[in-house]
Order: sequence, then structure tokens, then C-alpha cells
Amino acid sequence: MSAIDVSVVMPTHRREKEVVEAIRSVLRQEGVQVEVIVLDDTPEGTARAAVEALGDARVRYVVNDPPSKGRPAVVRNHGVSLAKGRYLHFLDDDDMLADGALHAMVSSLDARPQAGVAVGWVVPFGDDADWLKDKSDYFQWAAKVGASTPSSLWTVAHILFRGTLYVNSACMIRREHFAALGGFDASIPVYEDVDFYLRGIRAYGHVYVDRPILHYRTGRPSLMHNLGKDGTLVMQSNDMIHGKYRKTNGMLEYRLLQLCMRAFPFGLAKRLPTLWLPKPGRVP
Repeated sequence: MSAIDVSVVMPTHRREKEVVEAIRSVLRQEGVQVEVIVLDDTPEGTARAAVEALGDARVRYVVNDPPSKGRPAVVRNHGVSLAKGRYLHFLDDDDMLADGALHAMVSSLDARPQAGVAVGWVVPFGDDADWLKDKSDYFQWAAKVGASTPSSLWTVAHILFRGTLYVNSACMIRREHFAALGGFDASIPVYEDVDFYLRGIRAYGHVYVDRPILHYRTGRPSLMHNLGKDGTLVMQSNDMIHGKYRKTNGMLEYRLLQLCMRAFPFGLAKRLPTLWLPKPGRVP
């Protein structure tokens, strides 16, 4: 096999039909060499037959033993330990890559060696019209903000204080950065992917890929809609993410970003100079 450009790490849990659709969306990618590492997070390995029936040498099926008990960070970290590609992409088992997505992201990172992360558009799909409209409106707004934000630092500020712009499967990172970042933090109850890419963009900078990357499944049964009736898990996770940022980058930087985001409209804030802040490029 030729040198692998992208290792696609895909945890799965009792979604035998959807995971095959997700894998096929990777295998259709052109212009890049890929491997797909499917990690089945059920003790009995429910997806084995469906995955192995694809009969493609680029797909590796692994039972995640012991099961993570609903902690995708643990499974993704396991997958990275098996990866060989120059770049890492983490695809959820119910989503699908847009045609040409991996080539676009790899090309953007190859052209910008100083950037560690690539991010792009999210295009929702699903059968629930109300959820679909809500998510479509949100991700159209996020794409406009992402394309117009001039620096990685202001992207970080927006994620911290105005809301996340991306989802896990619309991002890619250089494999050599994963260990330095400490991987995904399994202690964060939800949004551990937001934490991971927030840290990655802050440490290594990013490039925005202005095109569709991910077809994102919406619908009420989705895991992301089961975050606790009272929002406790969201609040706890948010507190942990912000606390980690302050510890790593300092209270002064945190407060300055917070002040800019709260005191100015984002269209004005993003035009402010950032010479007073450390440049991305390493983990402090």
C-alpha cells in the first residue's frame, strides 16, 4: 500500500447500517490514500459482519475491548494508537464525508505547513424537518463566520465565548500534534471534541476550507440531543473546557479575549490587532 495520507478513525456503537454508509463515504474519496479504522464499542462486536462484508483492505475492524461505556474520547484515542496516516480525521458513525472532502483538507494543510488543523463546512441532513431547518440555519451561519474570521486566535475566542463553529467530523489534524495535545480528554462528559480542536487550533493554528466537508445527520435520537434534561452535563463540560484554557494559556489572555468578545460586535472584534497575544505554533 502507498503511504497513507489520512487515517479515518470511526468509533461505532450499534449502528450497523449507518456505519457502512459512513465507511463508503470515505472509500469514495479521490486524490488521497486512506485507511479506515472502525472501532466497535460493543462487547459482542455487532458491526463485524457488516464492516467485514465490504471486503476492502483499507478498512480495519477492531473491537474496542473493554467497551468505553459511552465515552467516545476513549475510543478515538485507541484508534489513533493504530493510525499510520499523516493526518487524522474522526468520523462519527452516523455521518458521511462530502465527495472530495479529504483531498480538499489535505491540500489545504499541505499548502499551509504552519497550520495544524483544517476545518470546513457542515451540511446537515435528516428526516425531521424542524431539526433539519434549525441545524441548517446554524451551520450556514457558522460557515459565514468561519470563512470571515481572520485568525486562529479569534476563532478560539468565538468558540469560547460565542459558540462553537465546527463539529468533530468536519475537522482534520496533523497526526504528530495529537500526542502533544494529550488526545481527547475522556474526563469531559460531552463536547470533548470541542475541547480537543479548541486546544489544537490555539496551539497550532488552523486553515479554513471554504467548501462542504461533512454531511451531518440530524434527528431527535442523536446522541448530541441527549445531554441531560437540565443541561447539567453541558454546563459541567463548559466549565471544564474554560478551566483548562485558563490553566494552559493564562487568565490574562482568557479575560482579554472575553472582554473583546463581550464588549464589541464580532465584526469589529475580529478586526482588532492581536499583537499582544502569543502566536499559535506550540503547546505552552
